[in-house]
Amino acid sequence: MALISILSEILQRPTIGGVLGELMLFVAPVWIAVLVGVLVGWAWKPKWANLGKDFLDCPKENSSTSLMPSCLSRSSFPSLNSTKLQLTSFISSVANDGAEKEASVAPPTTSSDCSSSHGERNLSGLVGDDDLEHICRLVEVTDGGPAWIQMMDRSTPTMGYQAWRRDPETGPPQYRSRTVFEDATPELVRDFFWDDSFRPKWDDMLIQATTLEECPTTGTMLVQWVRKFPFFCSDREYIIGRRIWESGRMYYCVTKGVPNSVPRRNKPRRVDLYYSSWCIRAVESKKGDGQLSACEVLLFHYEDMGIPWEIAKLGVRQGMWGAVKKIEPGMRAYQKQRSSGSQLSRCAFMAQINTKISMDYLRSLESTVSNSSEIECCDSSEQHPGRNIPKLLVIGGAVVLACSLDRGLLTKAVIFGVARRFAKMGRKL
Repeated sequence: MALISILSEILQRPTIGGVLGELMLFVAPVWIAVLVGVLVGWAWKPKWANLGKDFLDCPKENSSTSLMPSCLSRSSFPSLNSTKLQLTSFISSVANDGAEKEASVAPPTTSSDCSSSHGERNLSGLVGDDDLEHICRLVEVTDGGPAWIQMMDRSTPTMGYQAWRRDPETGPPQYRSRTVFEDATPELVRDFFWDDSFRPKWDDMLIQATTLEECPTTGTMLVQWVRKFPFFCSDREYIIGRRIWESGRMYYCVTKGVPNSVPRRNKPRRVDLYYSSWCIRAVESKKGDGQLSACEVLLFHYEDMGIPWEIAKLGVRQGMWGAVKKIEPGMRAYQKQRSSGSQLSRCAFMAQINTKISMDYLRSLESTVSNSSEIECCDSSEQHPGRNIPKLLVIGGAVVLACSLDRGLLTKAVIFGVARRFAKMGRKL
């Protein structure tokens, strides 16, 4: 009430200049305190502070990942940064004129027994038939999970995009998207998303991509990603198993975090819970000519990066479309590069090694426990974006302040508790 009375007194000033002057005097100490907190957090951090380090980085020691994530991307605060990351994997891509099969290919470098260079294990078990069954049920909306809530429906002349979210009883928010690219083939979209050597040209958060092991028989790969995060969050490391199944010209591409023997480090922080998989297939173009010249990508993504899920959801909602729009230029550039007959990268070559499955096998997977129906209405928070502005600013400021102070869990819990109350007050005003 005291805050409201102060603001009302300021607004009763007789001149606009007086109101602005009083508001500046009122707000300036808050920003000065935030800046001082950031500077102090950078300049002075005792060793004992690491005991409670990064409330945002690690709310739960054993949970982390990247998918639809409850993650953040590179922007003014972590919630918007979650978008890119969650979304870099959360999207589909581009077209091809059929030249990929004729392009030159780097020869395989691993043995045909699907084992690592040390012969220690079989890679086929990292991503197996149960993962194929799971993505098939997600595609058919028969996985028995909660209903999907539509978040977005946008389009450009050459791309259509829809997105949904759902909140399971346990675990991070899950996201589903449908992207349709005009004048694109499933094969090029598949290769584009798999090609780690080209990805840095459109994904500016990826700072390292290394293939640890690969199987030239099934196409299974074990890869290591390191993603760049804002200054107030440490970088993230992913150890990902991935594999592609093919039925006709329909491709089921599964990528997920897998158990591994790669040693953990303090930095970058390891993300364990990660799932990002998609179904790619040809669909009819919106041109109305009856031709299957467009490509549809159904993508399912979730991850736990160690960031509070509500903040991650806010970031995805605010930054999703901006991140999606930036991907198509990268896909078109990839399409142009492939049409020029340039040599395939190793990852693009591995993307063409798929496990063949029949339509009868796919139909046998359609019998599931229960249905999960989509809800076509938009999220209520999307219908009234203005109501989110105070909450966005308050929680965003709390993120910066909590990260900069770095004084342990108790301090950060207090900061976020106060921010939550102010956000509720702002919603009532």
